[in-house]
Amino acid sequence: MRALSIAATGMAAQQTRVEVISNNLANMNTTGYNARRAEFADLHYQQVTRAGAINSATGAIVPAGVQLGLGVRPTAVTMEVAQGALSQSGGDLDVAIQGRGYIEVTLPSGNSAYTRDGALKRTGDGLLVTSDGHPVVPDITIPDDTQSITINPEGEVYADFADRVEPELLGQLTLVGFTNEKGLEALGSNLYAETGASGAPFVGFAGEDGLGFFRQGYLEDSSVDSVREITDLIEAQRGYEMNAKVITAADQMMSATTQIR
Repeated sequence: MRALSIAATGMAAQQTRVEVISNNLANMNTTGYNARRAEFADLHYQQVTRAGAINSATGAIVPAGVQLGLGVRPTAVTMEVAQGALSQSGGDLDVAIQGRGYIEVTLPSGNSAYTRDGALKRTGDGLLVTSDGHPVVPDITIPDDTQSITINPEGEVYADFADRVEPELLGQLTLVGFTNEKGLEALGSNLYAETGASGAPFVGFAGEDGLGFFRQGYLEDSSVDSVREITDLIEAQRGYEMNAKVITAADQMMSATTQIR
């Protein structure tokens, strides 16, 4: 009775799908979050009669054969790379990336990570960091007597001082791009790491090499579409229920077989 194991793989697949959907809904308000999608493929097939085989009785070629599928398996949970809506926050250190690119940060281990969460802060020493305290690359330090900060679309950071007419250029934010953004490894805390699938990072300034621009005073919203997620959730729930009914039906058929006198 293959139906039992086949339906079990179907239930496991729908459970995986529900888990991915629940994570998307949980991150509806996460800055710069991109929705994920579960992808599946059919399992291998049992070849009872191969297509193109010779019929032993007539000598004719079998046109289709008998191939019995053995279920489904998850192949990937991919990130849907999409630009989220930009919401005005008013913070002078809040920067949204309009277009392609990531901000590079340095982890405590010394390794690089990448984020689209532009809710930047500064430490007691004036160093520009993320909300978790990871320094932004390149290092930019804001003096204590700074009155206001201006970040232009190209990422140039200017400081205004009370005793100066002209603002001072403190540095310029860079953006990092990848050949395959879907190949990035999610680390949590809105951070990603380079992998062999993502390709090597290429660093550039805003507006160059297809990279986007910075928008000061804005943050990028999550790209999760709540209506689509709820629709997918209902579909996954129905799929799980139908696979459960297959198991029930198969169990009843086996019970009927054992009760034959």
